Order: sequence, then structure tokens, then C-alpha cells
Amino acid sequence: MSAGWVAATVRAKALVGRYPGTAGVREIARGPTLDDALRRLATTPYARYTRTAADLREAQRAVSATLLWHLRVLAGWLPRGGARLLVPLAAGFEIANVASRLHAPDGRRAEAPYRLGALETAWRNLQRAGTPAETRAALTASPWGDPGGDTPWALVTGMRMAAVRRTAVAVQPARRWARGRAVLLAAREVFVHHRSLPEPVLRDAARLLGWRATIATTYEEFRGRLPSSAGWALKDVDEPGELWRAEARWWRTVQADGAALLRAGRPGPRVVVGAVALLSVDAWRVRAALESAARGGRPGEVFDALV
Repeated sequence: MSAGWVAATVRAKALVGRYPGTAGVREIARGPTLDDALRRLATTPYARYTRTAADLREAQRAVSATLLWHLRVLAGWLPRGGARLLVPLAAGFEIANVASRLHAPDGRRAEAPYRLGALETAWRNLQRAGTPAETRAALTASPWGDPGGDTPWALVTGMRMAAVRRTAVAVQPARRWARGRAVLLAAREVFVHHRSLPEPVLRDAARLLGWRATIATTYEEFRGRLPSSAGWALKDVDEPGELWRAEARWWRTVQADGAALLRAGRPGPRVVVGAVALLSVDAWRVRAALESAARGGRPGEVFDALV
């Protein structure tokens, strides 16, 4: 393993060690106000962006911006070409940029986009798209691929499933997470929102879950036809209304697998992927903790499931 990967591994572990972790997140969640939670964040790596947050929405976005910044820093530590490993794992920020533009209220500007740097896939071209049809064309001409429609829902759903497909192909240690995410996305769209997935989205899902699952007409059939590599995501989740439990399990799985990669892996890409997993889980939990604090420090069942 090159000296560059060794140095990147050391820095990745150090970065993870600075984050609040489970105990810190619980303390943030207790509030009892958002201001109290933000004061606690002032002693963490999130302080750089959260110190100017005026409300819950701004604070949660600042937490996400902190995660992106640290992924960019981590990418800068990697040996030449290594940043490509992180691009699929950071795809959610590019999706958020597109979604913000598509869903901006008439006459109002979208939120300032996340600054992706070396972690962008096609943002410079997508940013120039002035209409949903132009956005679809830009996606089709990029590694994202054709989402199968130009409604805001089709564009964002297509990007989300494409991100899963790209992660499974390019980031071997994250394939288990990608399959689980594909399960959750398909189940939520088809059996909660009762939407038919566009053809390109179905193809991406089938690559990970098999065609038998993707053509299922009921939730029970879908769950029963999943391969073992993906079925874990819906274990003991008997109806679509309980998918929030599956979501919590997915995050716990990412945390456990990420910790194992960070602990046991030799210096190299697997340790870096483990670090990204743990940083992402921490940011997700901090966002949930801020919401809990804003409600008076009463975490509730969903937050408890996350931690």
C-alpha cells in the first residue's frame, strides 16, 4: 500500500475521532432548546458552519455542509485518483442541489448550492439547466444517466436510484448499503406513495434486487422476493407504514459496518470508506438531535431507534 494511502488512513481515523459520537448526540438531543443544542455543537467540528444558524432548517443544513466539507478534505488527502472513490458516496449533495432548484417556490431563488469541488459528478452542467427538460438532458449525458422523465419527482427519484447503482459498482465495501438503500427507495415510492417507477429506475433497481422483486405488486411479494443480500433491510418490517424502522436499521448497519472497516482494515480504500460511513451516520444523527432539541429535548421513538 502506498504511503499516500497510509497517510490518508491516519487522517481519516483522526477526523472520525473528533465527531460527537453516540454519547455526544444524545446530549445534543436533550436540549432543551435549539440554542442549547447549538451551544453544545460549538465544541465540535460542526461549529464552523452552525455558529450562524438562525433556525432549525439552517442548523440542519449547516451540519450537512460540515459533512461535505470534511469529505472534500478527506478527498484531498487521498492519493492521485483516489477522490473518485468518494464521488458516489457524496452524490446526495448533488441530488440536494438539483432538488432545491426544482422545488424552489415560484419567484424565489433556490438555496445556495452545496459546493462540491472534486466530488461533483455533473453539477456544473446541471447548474446551467434552466428547465426540467434541460435538467433531464444534462443528466442523460452524464454518469447519472436518463432518469426516465422530466417531472421534479422523476428527476430526483432517478438520481437517487442512480446514486445507489453507481455506489454498488464503484465502491465495493459499500455494496451492502447500496442494496439496502435500493430496497428502501423502491418500497417507499411504490408501496407508500403508490407511484410507478420510471423504466430506467426499475432497471437500476433490478440490477441490485433482481427483476422478480421489482415487478412485485404487493409489499409482501416484494419483501419475499428480495435476495438475501438485500432482504435484511426489511427484516421484521411487516408493512410499508413501518419503513421508518427499516431506515433506522439501515443507518445502524452502516455504522456497524463502517466501524468494522475502520477498525480492521489495513491502510487503504476500505478504511476510508468506513470513515465516510461513520461521518455520514454522525451527521444524520446530529440533524435528528437538533430536531429533538427544538421540540424541547424529547427525542421520541424515531430518534431512539437511530441511536
